[in-house]
Amino acid sequence: MSYQLFIGLRYLKAKRKQSFISVITFISIIGIMVGVTALIVVLSVMNGFEETLKEKILGLNAHVVVVGFGSGLGDYDTLAETVRTVDGVKGASPFTYSQAMLSGSGGSTGAVVRGVDPSTIADVTTLPERITEGTLSGIEVPFGSAANKTDSKRENAGAKKELPGIVIGTELSKSTGAMVGDRLNVISPMGTMTPAGPVPRMTAFTVSGIFEFGMYEYDSSVAFISIENAQKFFRLGDTVTGIEVKIEDIYKAETVADDILVALKGNYWTRTWMEMNRNLFSALKLEKVAMFIILTLIILVAALNIISTLIMVVMEKNRDIAILKSLGATSGGIMRIFMIEGLVIGFTGTLLGAVAGVGIAMNLEGIVAIVERTFNFKVLPPSVYYIDKLPSEVEPLTVAIIVALSVTISFLATLYPSYQASKLNPVEGLRYE
Repeated sequence: MSYQLFIGLRYLKAKRKQSFISVITFISIIGIMVGVTALIVVLSVMNGFEETLKEKILGLNAHVVVVGFGSGLGDYDTLAETVRTVDGVKGASPFTYSQAMLSGSGGSTGAVVRGVDPSTIADVTTLPERITEGTLSGIEVPFGSAANKTDSKRENAGAKKELPGIVIGTELSKSTGAMVGDRLNVISPMGTMTPAGPVPRMTAFTVSGIFEFGMYEYDSSVAFISIENAQKFFRLGDTVTGIEVKIEDIYKAETVADDILVALKGNYWTRTWMEMNRNLFSALKLEKVAMFIILTLIILVAALNIISTLIMVVMEKNRDIAILKSLGATSGGIMRIFMIEGLVIGFTGTLLGAVAGVGIAMNLEGIVAIVERTFNFKVLPPSVYYIDKLPSEVEPLTVAIIVALSVTISFLATLYPSYQASKLNPVEGLRYE
């Protein structure tokens, strides 16, 4: 062990004349620990929030959407088969997109009604996995004659078995009061023209399933029916809104989208998941950078404590420094003694902060659950936030960057006090001894 390391560690352990210096040293370690812990936890939460949003958004929406110019896409089965042959594509499924009013026994609300193909929807979304009650197969029931009768007696006699199916979200089920097996009226704003003026079209559906994505925006405003029923009810003819595409690497969406356009060779255009959600994810990245900068200030404040601690240690150790120089210690050696002392303080705080931060971040959901049960409140109300739980994802690279940044700041904080110690004149230090 070099004498610089030995003396630097000895200064940390030795009893000083002024215990106040030891208190500041302890505060410096705690300050750096708190800063590193806060940085790791906050950035882990933001990483988890971004990944959870991405997972939920891509669970309901495809990676790439192919649409045509005009009223819709015709011959969509052939187009979907062509899209499936493109490299990087895992699945393709046609869909329709319309807006309607849903009315049940518990109330009415507006919603997006999407027509999907039950045989291929699982290739592009996780809808079948998200159904908590009922089944998706119920939407395959076509419009029956009883569903369109106006005679209430004949409708009550035979409509129940022939009503087409619809799958709605959990929040939409609550707002309309419709459960699996209940009747739900779908009202289209694009009504039928009559001598008395336009009359909204209304058709009764049976709730065949209820899904839950855990994202309030989707669970409260999206419903699914079959493409055939959507084409009949919304009078789309033999066209669909577009084709949803799922790809192998979501970050190559733009490249695959270009390849799809080349393969289709027609008047089509595509939109990727990044384009459709650009504002949301850009805001998340900007917020992450802002939080990183703000929380780094905590570490900088703790680094100022290191500076003040070392300055007071240098003042207390004037006699020791003078003796060391008299014995042949160089200015560089003296400087390294106090740099080592400051680095030990910084490294200790960083190590404790990293351990605490990773531990909290990896068990954050459990901690939040305990807090919610103890104080009986919801940390993330689903009606306010996009998600209903506080996610956390620890990225090793992020932790490594935070640790490196903390140690670097601690090192820079040692330079000035150490330099002042190295410039001490031994004659001045021993004059009154």
